Amino acid sequence: MDYLPLGQLGARETSPGVISFGILLPGVDPAQGYAVSVKIIHENDQYLQAVPPVVIAQAHSVDPTYGDCWSGQINLSQSTPGTNASSFGKPGLYVYRYVIHSPTRGDIDYIIDPFARESGVGELSAIRIGGQPYTFSTTETSWKTPALKDVILYELMISEFANNIDGTIALLPYLADLGVNCIEIMPVSNVESTIDWGYDPIGYFSLAPRFGKMTDFQQLVDVAHQNGIAVIVDSVYGHTADDFPYAQLYNTLAGDLANPFIGPFALPSNQKYGQSTCFAKKLTQDFFFSVNRYWMETFHVDGFRFDDVPEYWDGSTGQGYANLVYSTYQFIKSKAGTTDHFQRFFDAAGVINLIQIAEYLPAPPDILNGSYSTGTWQDGTLGAAAACASGASGAIETLGLQLGLNGYPESVTANGETLPKTALQYIENHDHKRFICNFGVLPVDKAPADIAQDVLLQTGDRNGKWFKVQPYMIVLLTAKGTPMLSAGQEFCEDYYVPDSGYGRVMLFRPVRWNYFYDGIGQSIVKLVRKLTRIRLGGAEFRGGSHYFYNDYDRFNSKGLLAFSRQSGSAFSLVVVNFTDQTQATSFVFPVGGSYVEKLEGQQNLANVAQNSEQPISVPSNYGCIWSNS
Repeated sequence: MDYLPLGQLGARETSPGVISFGILLPGVDPAQGYAVSVKIIHENDQYLQAVPPVVIAQAHSVDPTYGDCWSGQINLSQSTPGTNASSFGKPGLYVYRYVIHSPTRGDIDYIIDPFARESGVGELSAIRIGGQPYTFSTTETSWKTPALKDVILYELMISEFANNIDGTIALLPYLADLGVNCIEIMPVSNVESTIDWGYDPIGYFSLAPRFGKMTDFQQLVDVAHQNGIAVIVDSVYGHTADDFPYAQLYNTLAGDLANPFIGPFALPSNQKYGQSTCFAKKLTQDFFFSVNRYWMETFHVDGFRFDDVPEYWDGSTGQGYANLVYSTYQFIKSKAGTTDHFQRFFDAAGVINLIQIAEYLPAPPDILNGSYSTGTWQDGTLGAAAACASGASGAIETLGLQLGLNGYPESVTANGETLPKTALQYIENHDHKRFICNFGVLPVDKAPADIAQDVLLQTGDRNGKWFKVQPYMIVLLTAKGTPMLSAGQEFCEDYYVPDSGYGRVMLFRPVRWNYFYDGIGQSIVKLVRKLTRIRLGGAEFRGGSHYFYNDYDRFNSKGLLAFSRQSGSAFSLVVVNFTDQTQATSFVFPVGGSYVEKLEGQQNLANVAQNSEQPISVPSNYGCIWSNS
């Protein structure tokens, strides 16, 4: 994959007050009767009748790789919309759109710029004039992206987590104190709607204006790094919204021109949303590679979570996903030895810690074995935990095995390069109801009993069943793999999310920070803080072996789940109790020594002989962690 000539594309202030435009529109040829212009207006004027936009005709040229290209410029000081009331020519944000004249369809208006670096309201592109570029702190040349096996991940949506970027920045010290060292931010690229999860993008190089401006997100990443927190962004590349410019324009042309970007790709059954991107096309391949590179260069992000990978997975040697993550890795590899901010990806041994996480749910191990992904989402643990919460037969065994990530590679060697691999462990994420809902839901709607309750408004039984989430939090944060928390999970957020329907996406679910302060929230937060410190402080939890004790008589029949983590001589036993009564059992410790119970410190075991059987007791709806280090 190749990097697009972004220095010639999009809207750029090429000299003070001079805006240059550039857009690739393959097939849009003046010899066939096409013409292109730009309409631009100051954001202060966009709703005023008396102030029309300025129209700038664009000139045609041919790019040797991508075909028809249109470009032009405007000197703001020499242009006027014809009224003294206008802000035109002044510093600030200017919004613009393209108008394409078709010989058969007439003027096609409201085409946004696919290369815009900023966005306006709805379907408008933007450029900021007279603003100051963000200057990253000097610590950016010493910050190191952590290895994924060492990460404690936290998924958040900026608007629901803290309203905006400023609010999110203010909470970064809290996340660091919680033990989080990486945040996975749900899509921040531009979408049309104000309330939206962000999985129908219309622009990829620009931050959605509902979150802030470019420099705001740069500051978010900078401050996150200063707090020891890596930042990865959720990226939607397998499909676009209907109003993405290469979809909207060429669909409107209704077959007059071949679409250079959109079209069927991979298995038709995998194309479930929006407009399918076609990675068989050169422009599509290079576009998304350029998006990755741009976000790493401009915003200093540490990697990506790739949404719905089956939409553009065509095998380990294909043109789609595997090609993208390989090309992104090779770009970072080319930065070896650098002293600028790209040094963040290289550890002391030269290992590249670029985070590339796939959401490939049909067969998560396959994506690790067959691509340069270093991590993958997998719903196996979430499903096994939900089954365990429902009391399903054999669920403890299924969950115990899943916590050990049986069948997942720890590293893969290809092309002479060995990449570490891992899978994410989670019991909550944006796609699913909060885990507390597995123990029962409560209606919120106060309508009469004979009127059906709105399932979108129901919540988990937090007050009555909160304690039942504790053993699941314990195993989540001590199991093999990379643990992920969903925003608010650390104090038992209790929203219900249905499995289908627009209500999943279009309902605003702000994190209820008042939960942090009640007794329930304080209990769960206290537990999470203990667990993150145990994990970060023990090599056996971050990268050691995992062994599930599938012993029906000693553990499973009593509602207990037990596993060990070991790295060298460091040995830890984790036992959780899913029942409402304290359970007594015993365990044969394969490693001798004195053991400290890390959670409550009330069952310490001194001078345990190797292979000796020791009686242990596990509190109800809780657990114990015995460690010899």
